[in-house]
Amino acid sequence: MKAAVQKNIVETFKKLNEVFSSFSEEELNQIPYQGSWTAGQTAQHIILACSGFPQLFEGKTQKTIRKYDDNVLQLDALFLDFTTKMNAPDFLIPEKKQYSKNSLTLSLIKIEAELLESAENYDLTLTCLDFNVPGFENFTIFEWIHFALVHTQRHTYQLNSILKTLTKV
Repeated sequence: MKAAVQKNIVETFKKLNEVFSSFSEEELNQIPYQGSWTAGQTAQHIILACSGFPQLFEGKTQKTIRKYDDNVLQLDALFLDFTTKMNAPDFLIPEKKQYSKNSLTLSLIKIEAELLESAENYDLTLTCLDFNVPGFENFTIFEWIHFALVHTQRHTYQLNSILKTLTKV
């Protein structure tokens, strides 16, 4: 299981880095269309949503009394339906400012490394008790990592759309 999770982490972040590296510093902070975040804001949103997982996994946990991956299909249905527009909770809304591509890239690399290390070092079947996503029961460590990946995949799709809009000739 751990090897499969780590492979998914590497593949997800490889795709994210491929599209993110395609933005110029100028394009990173351009609004592609009315009501959209910039690519920089989108990357910052991923960072806000996927930071702090090692601290969560170090917190209160308990042995899981259900299947460790019960929420995976629901997470997939929610985040990988690209036709549905979602609103981020206030604490995950990125600031409107000029973002540095290098700074964002370093933060994304750190998150990937933390997820890989967590997948290696934690019992992925334990349930985390210190935080939960509204509408869901408490996630296992496996489900939290899956959440980070499908959330990142959703915004990788968004970054591709932003890039296509900005680079139209």
